[in-house]
Amino acid sequence: MLGFDVGPVLVERIREGYGWPIFEQSSFIAIVYFFVYGNLVYLLARLGYLSRRMAHREAERAELEAPFDRENPPSLTVLIPSYREEKRIVMQTLLSAALMEYPRRRIVLLIDDPPNPDSPAAARQLEETRAIPGEMRLMLRDAARPFRLALDDFEKRDAAGTVQPHAEARRLATLYRHAAQWLETRAESLAGGDHTDALCAERVLREPARALRARARDFEADAARSGSPEISTRAIRHEYRRLASLFDVELTSFERKRYVNLSHAPNKAMNLNSYIALMGRSLRKTTRADGLHLEDCEPADADLLVPDSDYIITLDADSLLLGDYALKLVHVMEQTGNERVAVVQTPYSAVPGTPVLLERVAGATTDLQHVIHQGTTQFSATYWVGANALLRKRALDDIRETFEERGFPIIRYIQDRTVIEDTESTVDLIAKGWTLYNYPERLAYSATPPDFGALVIQRRRWANGGLLILPKLLRYMFTGPRRAARLAEGFLRVHYLTSLAVLSVGMLVLLAFPFDGAMRSQWLAVLTIPYLLLNGRDLVMNGYQWSDLPRVYALNLLLVPINLGGVAKSLHQAVTGRNTPFGRTPKVPGRTAAPRLYIASTLAMLAYCACFGASDLANSRWVHGGLMMLMAGFLWYALRYLIGLREAAEDLGLVRVREAAQSVLQGLEERMPIFGASFWRGPELRELVGPNGIMMGAEIASVCEPVAESVARTRTEPVSGPLAQADAGTTVQIQPGT
Repeated sequence: MLGFDVGPVLVERIREGYGWPIFEQSSFIAIVYFFVYGNLVYLLARLGYLSRRMAHREAERAELEAPFDRENPPSLTVLIPSYREEKRIVMQTLLSAALMEYPRRRIVLLIDDPPNPDSPAAARQLEETRAIPGEMRLMLRDAARPFRLALDDFEKRDAAGTVQPHAEARRLATLYRHAAQWLETRAESLAGGDHTDALCAERVLREPARALRARARDFEADAARSGSPEISTRAIRHEYRRLASLFDVELTSFERKRYVNLSHAPNKAMNLNSYIALMGRSLRKTTRADGLHLEDCEPADADLLVPDSDYIITLDADSLLLGDYALKLVHVMEQTGNERVAVVQTPYSAVPGTPVLLERVAGATTDLQHVIHQGTTQFSATYWVGANALLRKRALDDIRETFEERGFPIIRYIQDRTVIEDTESTVDLIAKGWTLYNYPERLAYSATPPDFGALVIQRRRWANGGLLILPKLLRYMFTGPRRAARLAEGFLRVHYLTSLAVLSVGMLVLLAFPFDGAMRSQWLAVLTIPYLLLNGRDLVMNGYQWSDLPRVYALNLLLVPINLGGVAKSLHQAVTGRNTPFGRTPKVPGRTAAPRLYIASTLAMLAYCACFGASDLANSRWVHGGLMMLMAGFLWYALRYLIGLREAAEDLGLVRVREAAQSVLQGLEERMPIFGASFWRGPELRELVGPNGIMMGAEIASVCEPVAESVARTRTEPVSGPLAQADAGTTVQIQPGT
């Protein structure tokens, strides 16, 4: 019906031979129909999500726990890539992975920090990160010891034929209460933290503890009922094995950049690839003229033995997994008929409960994407979402390739041509006949950027690469057998790769050109209103409010120049052939400054919409003028409440962070001569001040530790905030304006 309204106008202009009007009308129709295309994709995915949600039946607990009864269950390795992460974040992620239920799991922290730091602060952070697996290994080893001993004792009783089921039930009840107490104690240590601490305490620790206590009560009841059927020896062994595996986990770390002959490409994909390529191999360290190498050798001569694995979980260092993540996803992989499933995942949800408005609204968009991702599985159009996923190692072997980097042969499984490595690898997998699957439950949570500067980095990365991957997807769709069967799949997949680019450009065009009255159609409202209502309904279904709907659209407008920035990087890579550097989302206390360009773009869009909206209304262009004024209102709200007026002023350079930091150093130099040393004129000073757009940690100061105790407090009056009150030897965050 929309075509019947706007199509005749184009036909008339073609007949009359108008040049610019033809282009104008064609552009309008193309943009509007792409918006319609997006609406249809959302509705289809939403329908698929609701259908799968109603049909989903969780497997019985006994079926999920079947790996504990097997002598050789499928092996599982969890890989957590990390780059200059805050210690607290890494520890929570490792803890959530370690407490997943699965026998003999192995967790590897892939540390990607430069192995030879150029500053004391970076060196200290690297040492802290290196120490984390060891600290957690000791903690969990102590926790696992009584359960390991209990299993050994049971095996001795079983061998001697002295197993008494009711007595075993009492022992199991005591052990389950002990395990629950350990988890509850860890949860208490997180009291008073932020919303991520609260989620970790509740979902990762207290919720499993309640389940363990419920199991203890069941065994106490069995032990008390003397006339009840006795629990079988096989079932008792299952319980002891499960208890023994709760805290029995191998924790280690690996640093690829220490070795010259491994990839040093600065991205997450090659960090993962470097370790996956070592799995199943025995290696020794060899020092050569150019540095340390890893070489294959016999197991007896190895410095490093890397076990192979049937399944791999990749997990971002700012994510949390629930306890039954591995049991449920491995269960799907092991089902008959799923032998060609390469990836099972539960697209992550935003960590709930944040008091920060921007983080809440950005999290709402993430949770709406969760609905879409779940729905795409109904149409065999699942994309791998790299924050967390269970991968079949055999599928990765099927798409491996070898290339050369710095003269060394390097194996690549996960594509690193773009910064959305999971998306391109999806196309590689489906082209080889593998499938992907979204498990229809929320089992993973990831952090959402809490400020605009960090959000810029994340969303610009998300928008960068889709257009580069599109040709590969089109080749898959239109070559080989079953091309007709791929239409529905391609309908959803193409939109996923192109939507951020086309919709962002389309929104700017609609705002920029006052299309005349012949382009209006009542069918636009008919198409738009149901879409908005369903968006709002889905927000409520995901724990948000109807009032968050306009906030989401304000954020979407705010993201238009950011998405275009990501698209521009894609086009630059297509022209130059040079890969875009991987932009890691900052995860640090304080605020990350946003690049001036994006603040200026927001102000420019606001001014344009307000001025030309007023002009349109004055010239009776009511529809376009009203739209422009509405967009101006959204942009003002975004600037005022999602970015912050003071923060925007700081990022534009109206408040000089560098000058403020230098004034502090000058004051310190006057009070303490050691602060005038050349140390502060080198890289440490650059780290303290930082370039615009990057928030750095500042340390006052490791070289001053010998005199730290004699310094009570150093203060410079013109400066306020944590830096002005910092003791020597303490770490603070330099924020714009302080």
